[in-house]
Amino acid sequence: METGNTNLERSALTGAAPAQGGDLWPDAGGALAAMLVALPSAIAFGVAMYAPLGPGFVGAGALAGVLGTVAIGLVAPALGGAPRIISAPCAPAAAVMAALCAQLMGGGGSAASVMVSLMLVGLFSGVLQAVYGALGGGRLIKYIPYPVVTGYMSGVGLLIILKQIVPLLGLAKDADPLAGLLCPGAWQWPAVSVALVTAAVMVAAPRVTRRRVPAAILGLAAGITTHLAAGLLRPQLLAVDANPFIIGAISTSPDAIFTAINSNFSALRQLGWDHLQPLIGPTLTLSVLLSIDTLKTCVVTDSIVRSRHNSNRELTGQGAGNIAAALLGGMPGAGTLGATMVSLASGGRTRAAGILEGAFALVTALLLGGTIGRIPLAALAGILLVVGTRMIDRSSIKLALRKSTMLDFAVVLSVAGTALVSDLIVAAGVGIALSMLLFIREQMNSNVIRRKATGLEIFSKQQRLPRERAALTEHGSETLVVELQGSLFFGTTDQLFSDIEGDMSATRRLIIDMRRVTSVDFTAVHMLEQVGAIMRERGGALVFSHLPASLPTGQDLQGYFRQMGLTQHEGGGQVFETLHDALEWAEDQILEEAGLKRLYYGELLDLAEIDFLREIDELSLADLRVVFREARVEAGKPVFLRKGHGEELFLIRRGKVRVILPLKNTHRQHHLAVFGPGDFLGEVAFLNRTERTADAIALTDTDLYVISRTAFDEISSRNPIVGTAFFQRLATVEALRLRDTDRELRRLQDS
Repeated sequence: METGNTNLERSALTGAAPAQGGDLWPDAGGALAAMLVALPSAIAFGVAMYAPLGPGFVGAGALAGVLGTVAIGLVAPALGGAPRIISAPCAPAAAVMAALCAQLMGGGGSAASVMVSLMLVGLFSGVLQAVYGALGGGRLIKYIPYPVVTGYMSGVGLLIILKQIVPLLGLAKDADPLAGLLCPGAWQWPAVSVALVTAAVMVAAPRVTRRRVPAAILGLAAGITTHLAAGLLRPQLLAVDANPFIIGAISTSPDAIFTAINSNFSALRQLGWDHLQPLIGPTLTLSVLLSIDTLKTCVVTDSIVRSRHNSNRELTGQGAGNIAAALLGGMPGAGTLGATMVSLASGGRTRAAGILEGAFALVTALLLGGTIGRIPLAALAGILLVVGTRMIDRSSIKLALRKSTMLDFAVVLSVAGTALVSDLIVAAGVGIALSMLLFIREQMNSNVIRRKATGLEIFSKQQRLPRERAALTEHGSETLVVELQGSLFFGTTDQLFSDIEGDMSATRRLIIDMRRVTSVDFTAVHMLEQVGAIMRERGGALVFSHLPASLPTGQDLQGYFRQMGLTQHEGGGQVFETLHDALEWAEDQILEEAGLKRLYYGELLDLAEIDFLREIDELSLADLRVVFREARVEAGKPVFLRKGHGEELFLIRRGKVRVILPLKNTHRQHHLAVFGPGDFLGEVAFLNRTERTADAIALTDTDLYVISRTAFDEISSRNPIVGTAFFQRLATVEALRLRDTDRELRRLQDS
């Protein structure tokens, strides 16, 4: 189910106008902008898909891209679970389908049978996506590790670039791309000029127009203009018939579309099991790849608009869209990130934007079908060159520079390399195998969250004054402590994010305790970066405690977080040695915002400023001043030691004192509490005249008021009112401390 912000909050994030009842104009604006991005790319993808069939099928490929845009755009948003997603043909689909087309043509298949086979792959992929959604596979697909996904996408990007060398250089259809690249004499300068101008304008456009006009449209317009200019010098470039440099004649009339559909269905009768068997691998590959591409777009969109998509419903909707596209003879697709971002920035905010995008594509195809045939192939190659380049995850190279992420880089390189030297189907198998290896390596545990608690349930060791306790009680729920355990990796990060996502909206300080974590991978760090970004955008903070220097796997978690930029860059998560230090920081933040934070290095407090003596009248306080003496303890020196027989009560004027309990038969110590200015300690020995049970060590140079029980008894005998008021205030504070101790004991018992 979707859990988004208000329309006003979404508009602030996306730059869109706030919702106005049933007003569709913002959605229409977003849909139009998205169509201008999706349609040129879809035409390029369709041309790339049918390229192995020969120049005579370039127009059919462009038509397949158009029909895919219309069908997926109309169906997927209407049925999907991510209302803001724009669906259209995509680069991964073009790469898989083009590879399969080349494979089938190399096996001696006819063009008609190959086209039908491609239609079946798109159809069955859509069916599988719908099955994934019905069986809850949306959650399982997200468990594919980030290095495998980025390796696969990088391989797809490289394949797209490689396949565009021929049209980019204007080479003959059967030319070897690498051989042609090394032979400048065979290059056709009009094609090279068109491709380079298209790519350059597409890259530079966002910087000039600030994304107000889609870069693909500007790039395509620049490419067409360059082609027309070249036609002034070489008139044959402007011809429509037998012109290898353009798409060629294309008809988008209903009659032409229905004729193509009937032709495909007629060819189905000629297919047997021998024809279907080779399609099983590509169908599985395409269905998983399109699902991953869609869900990745959903996750990115959620992080921008602060919503939550229904992954299973979205897969079902995408499957229905791809089934419709296949039945119309269009190419398959997925939720596309580029078109979605343009839609959001232009006002699109509901599923109406996605549906209207498909409708606008249909209108454009009907009105401008003939014009589409005049688009230069080199311009489409320039667009695909930019698309393929952007699919390559260049940041993954950084993984090779660190020992801790070398295995992740090896996964990326293996999958991408396999896609290049073999094919995408084998690369998918390699990726799945490596996913299993990574899964076993990390030893996924059932639950990485050991415990969650708010600032109302868990406190720091810093003792707080009554008025401070009141402020912490009022705002303690804004602090959330999440104690993790086990392996934090790709198999558990989604579970972790889902478990804390609902709490983050009411949290301003999120403390993640890593004391019991055994391993952390790159995917987990990526998720924690998203959590930190969400907290910062909401005016909150993400902090870590107990980051171990050495995990059981040998991983240096502190160093790893620094290397990955999680705790090092500006605004990154703070790190505290212990959970109690982190809690003390969170409590100090609350007190500072409430104007109650104590200054440990400020002026000396007078006896009247000690908190539990504030309400004693001036005459009684004057009598008490006589029996209090002043003392100073240097940092690191003891205020008192356990088993001592002192009966003094210590009131802190300035500084901090830590009370610790040495553990038997060990050099370790248990940290009991920290006391600050205005507080007191030593009350047990003062009241009962018993041995000290713990050590009190000054953390800083500390100034004290000290009163012995003997001196107090003398003044109480002379002025019982003083003694009564003193003990009454002392009992009140002790009652609060005992209540906190009882709460702490119950929490420890539950843990």
